[in-house]
Amino acid sequence: MTLTAPNTIVGKYLISPLTRMLDDGRYAASVSIRSGSGRGTHDRVMRLVPVFADHATAAHYATREGMRWVQHRHAT
Repeated sequence: MTLTAPNTIVGKYLISPLTRMLDDGRYAASVSIRSGSGRGTHDRVMRLVPVFADHATAAHYATREGMRWVQHRHAT
C-alpha cells in the first residue's frame, strides 16, 4: 500500500512525498518533483534508499530530499 503525505510547493515545483509499507513493516520513501502543466509537464520520481520505522518519518525525509533537489537545481 502506498501512502501520500501533504504536497509542498517550492517555486514552480510541486513536491509530493510517497511512502510504501514493506513486508517487514518498515516504510520505503519516494518523492515526486513535478513542474510545468499540460503537455509541458515534467515529473521526476526518485526512490530513496533508507527505510523507516513509520510513515511520518519516511514522508518527512522524502519531502526534505525533494526540497534539497530543488535547491541544488537552482544553485547551479
